[in-house]
Amino acid sequence: MKKRLSILLAIILATTMLTACGSKQKTGIEGIKERGKMVVGLDDSFPPMGFRDDNNEIVGFDIDLANEVGKILGVEVELKPVVWETVAMSLNNGDIDMIWNGYTISEARKKEVLFSEPYLTNQQIIVVGPDSDIEGKADLAGKTVALQAGSTSQDALEKDVEVFESIEDVRKFENNVDALLDLKVGRVDAVIVDSVVGRYYTSLHPEDYFVVDDSFMDEFYGIGMRKEDKSFADAINQALEELRENGTAGEISKKWFSEDVFID
Repeated sequence: MKKRLSILLAIILATTMLTACGSKQKTGIEGIKERGKMVVGLDDSFPPMGFRDDNNEIVGFDIDLANEVGKILGVEVELKPVVWETVAMSLNNGDIDMIWNGYTISEARKKEVLFSEPYLTNQQIIVVGPDSDIEGKADLAGKTVALQAGSTSQDALEKDVEVFESIEDVRKFENNVDALLDLKVGRVDAVIVDSVVGRYYTSLHPEDYFVVDDSFMDEFYGIGMRKEDKSFADAINQALEELRENGTAGEISKKWFSEDVFID
């Protein structure tokens, strides 16, 4: 009886393993097209790249760009908000197919994800209140500074050791909007944030914010994918090039920035 049971369990185990192997999800562009959609991971409070409008719909520069790429690839685009601090984990766990929301290319991130070609230039800027005495990075000494946790704003500040060590307190927020709101009410003295976000946000609220004429490192935005999804990355790069050549990327740029900021 025990022998029969052992044989039966072995057959069940072998069948399960064969089924699992046979149903393994395909990677790369083939897998994306087979599923008929690409899942975009994003921070939905990162204007103008991706954020919620008055109707709670996710809109923005990267959203428009992703939708146009989806049309070229012949797949639907599913937007999935994620915690930015663990976004690479969400990607490599298979919760999303790509990170597309003002995602800065960095050497550290290259170890975890495969990047597309860069499509936008960015800087890390300092935003303060209208009556602030902060005129540059040196004036952050002894101040309370806010930024988004896990962002390149944090990386840029920590790499500038002299400035970082001079700051009294660094407060980390889940998103930039909360950091800027704390600045508005006076709970922090400054916010370090991506230029595209900071300048867009301050243009909407010029009475509450001022951009200091000093900044941290220059950087580039790219789209992050899993290391094994090289064919998907190649397809994304080809689609971006098509949008650049046919003028669609420029039109999207002008819609959100009033000028063509897309990298030639």
